[in-house]
Amino acid sequence: MARRSYKTDLGCIACDELTELGAGKSGWLVDNPNLLCAIDTQSLALANRSTILLILSWSEPNASRVKIRPELSPIEAEFISAIEWFVLDDVRVVVAGTSCGFLLVFSLRGELIHRQMIYTGRVLKLRVRGTKKDLIQDTSSEEFCVVMPGVVARIDGSDIQNMLQKWFEEGHSQFWGQKPKGQDSEDFESQSVKLPYQLWNIGKYGTCTDAALTGIMPPPLLENQSSQRYYCAVAVGEDAVISAYRLSEDKGRSLVGELLSKVVPAAFSTVASFSKLIWRSEQTSPKKSPKKSDEKPQPFARASPLTCFKDHPRKGEKLTLSPSGTLAAITDSLGRILLLDTQALVVVRLWKGYRDASCLFMEMLVNKDITSSSSNHYEPVKSDYCLCLAIHAPRKGIIEIWQMRTGPRLRTIPCAKGSKMLQPTYRFGASMSSAPYMPLEVFFLNGDSGMISVLNRTLDS
Repeated sequence: MARRSYKTDLGCIACDELTELGAGKSGWLVDNPNLLCAIDTQSLALANRSTILLILSWSEPNASRVKIRPELSPIEAEFISAIEWFVLDDVRVVVAGTSCGFLLVFSLRGELIHRQMIYTGRVLKLRVRGTKKDLIQDTSSEEFCVVMPGVVARIDGSDIQNMLQKWFEEGHSQFWGQKPKGQDSEDFESQSVKLPYQLWNIGKYGTCTDAALTGIMPPPLLENQSSQRYYCAVAVGEDAVISAYRLSEDKGRSLVGELLSKVVPAAFSTVASFSKLIWRSEQTSPKKSPKKSDEKPQPFARASPLTCFKDHPRKGEKLTLSPSGTLAAITDSLGRILLLDTQALVVVRLWKGYRDASCLFMEMLVNKDITSSSSNHYEPVKSDYCLCLAIHAPRKGIIEIWQMRTGPRLRTIPCAKGSKMLQPTYRFGASMSSAPYMPLEVFFLNGDSGMISVLNRTLDS
């Protein structure tokens, strides 16, 4: 009887260029904490502290490879700390975050499209996500998030799309290997307008190691008539395993804060006048004019804490969101995995004994009636798929697939040592309604063999 395989091999990334990133040694893909990976449906980006390697169309035998060496500050010992793909329909770019808080956008030819400082700090994570308006979701939102220690920034997806569209229209058609016709990318980068973004401080309960915006949430009490949007942010870290915040687009204060700002100054006006008389002599003494900095950081918008879960010595490590943002899988330092309902902000499920684990949500065809349909031309729709959680336990050498939210374990798959679980980034732009639904898939990269495989969508395969 043939052994059943739950994965399908797609291609191999083995090449000489990988030697610079440490390939050739056992466990090179998972043992180096500075080695970063990001995957698209047909391309892979790998980066160490100073170099980005793009492997385009790995399924082809002569896949093109592009090596990018960003200009980093040697004085600040700047290095690449995060990497992610940004996909808009047929346009793909790679985005890198640095240890000095810069965001770098590169084309597939390695040309710098955009460079911008977000905040003074190390970029921990770059997240691309979006939700479409449907029967379940009342609103649609597409965003690019930058996570730093205690800080999260949000860039609207339309702003990045407009920037890329402008770059493309000005003659830079190097997305697909064409030669640029107009000015070079350095001129475009120097003339480009900075991307607008919102910035929030989410470090009230300690520095976070990972965070995510889970979606739009209702306004707080007394502000139900507010026209601005509010977002929910979930963070994990060393001091607080889980913390949640309500983020406002407004940089001002809440309604209660505005009332206090009018009442408190009036109550203390007498004290203030009296203090001026006492310190008048010091005020008349010469002062040194403050030195203006060349580049001031953008002020924080309002972030209101919602809840916090502390359980010393437990520390939150990694966080992954479901496609709708209503569930979050969180790994901690004690080998536990917590399934968080991001709307109710309660833990609805717990797994134990998964040290160094990583999690990704995926969609599978659990209903056997669909997979065994007599019609060979039937294309499954979104409602046919079931949301599942893939847990990669490297110490056990297995991958487990669990049905959400409280369903059983569907399968256990052996996994080679030195493998990493990856997932393609969210694709911007509305897809055609007639196109078949593309479920959320999970890919595996075997560092020792260089093989890329995808988990099968059905249980019977």
